[in-house]
Amino acid sequence: MLQMNQIDQIKELQRQGLGSQEIAGRLNIDRKTVAKYMREEDFNGQALVKKATISKLDPWKPKIDEWLEEDRRMRFKQRHTAKRVHNRLRTEYPEEYRCSYPLVQRYLKQKKSERGGDQGYLELVWPPGVAQGDFGEADILVGGLIRTIKYLCLSFPNSNAAFIQGFGGETAECVCQGLKDIFHHIGGVPERIVFDNAGGVGRRVRDKVTLVNLFLRFKCHYGFSVSFCNPNAGHEKGHVENKVGYVRRNFFVPIPVVEDLDLWNRSLLSRMEEDFERPHYKKGLTIAELWAEDRRHLSPLPDKPFLVERLERVRTNGYGKFCIDGRHWYSSAPEYADRAVTVGIRAHTIVVYREDGSAMSLHPRSFGENRTDTADYATSLQTLLRRPGAWANSPFRGGLNDSLRDHLDSLSKSDRRRVLSVFSESASTFGFETALESLQEAVRRGTVDVFSLQAMSARIAYDGLFSAPDKGPDLETYDRAFLHPKVPS
Repeated sequence: MLQMNQIDQIKELQRQGLGSQEIAGRLNIDRKTVAKYMREEDFNGQALVKKATISKLDPWKPKIDEWLEEDRRMRFKQRHTAKRVHNRLRTEYPEEYRCSYPLVQRYLKQKKSERGGDQGYLELVWPPGVAQGDFGEADILVGGLIRTIKYLCLSFPNSNAAFIQGFGGETAECVCQGLKDIFHHIGGVPERIVFDNAGGVGRRVRDKVTLVNLFLRFKCHYGFSVSFCNPNAGHEKGHVENKVGYVRRNFFVPIPVVEDLDLWNRSLLSRMEEDFERPHYKKGLTIAELWAEDRRHLSPLPDKPFLVERLERVRTNGYGKFCIDGRHWYSSAPEYADRAVTVGIRAHTIVVYREDGSAMSLHPRSFGENRTDTADYATSLQTLLRRPGAWANSPFRGGLNDSLRDHLDSLSKSDRRRVLSVFSESASTFGFETALESLQEAVRRGTVDVFSLQAMSARIAYDGLFSAPDKGPDLETYDRAFLHPKVPS
């Protein structure tokens, strides 16, 4: 039911000659409701005044009002809910308080309506195959430190199913990568996705949203439609907003310990599906049963996956470093100082490309307001081999652990160069992490020579350091022929 001031606005606009559709748009009220009050002619007070009744909650209303008034100074998510008010009254007044929870719930709803917070939103109907998207924020524990991440939530209102993926920010790269990973996990593409606002995928100017190029290409590649909620009408995608809160309460408490964000994201997709076995809050079936209907309405995946990457030409400084997002610095290579390079900006990484299109260096992408400075040690290694005198102040040395750094410091300049040369070859053949693991193991065993390092890298790459090698072919025939030859008679 509308407040009297809202009814007055409707009648005022009606007198100005506006129709129900235009009035509804201006006041953000359902058109049928507007039409109802446009037809209304009798506004006698008797029809609008409710007969006062005595409630069991009346003695407790001053106390509830006091708590609600205190809530105005609290953070939104730390205010009293009806459940919290009810439980607090039961705890603090166990002998006197004898009211039911629905009674408290109705009173808080009435108070909210009196403050203009209840607009009586129309419950929307969401067909199968349509999704809603939004970001939430939560803390995770990485390397013993608390890190705030953004998680993309894609929910399906028809079934109450949802999937999430975690990122450092809310950029277009993060949105596209999260949607791509979810699409390929569920084996299809939603027909339409509704977002609250443009967020990282575009810019909204009044009612017009202009999508960024990367998201436009992604949208065309996977063939889905996009729509955005009306300004100040987040209730139009209330399902995903509720799901964002549900995920935070059920998947981020206690704070998750994450070693690798990519692996953790993949595990989240399966964990979300395990949650589908519970009943739907209203439809009498499990979420899994309803999700099966949603899946039948998904569009097929394209033949080729989309590479979520935005290419930019950037200028390096005298150290071969460049800046992304105004505050995050990354290295290319010393020989690329003071020149333009092409970089690929992705959701989790930054790739630096050579002129021939091959990758020169790879960095984890940084987010946040504070300045960061990262270096790819692999790109500085070749320069270090040419200039061994720069060892003491090299980024490569600074990134090693204490034992490995101390051992290499103890070597002569020529011996250290031979070790680093083998390390560079192993990194090119087996990858930087494998080469680093082999060097650490060689130092631990005291066998830091060229042949041991090569053998160690090969074992780690192919068989694993502590696993037994494959049995291989049977050489018994050759043993009999060459080791135990027959004596001629």
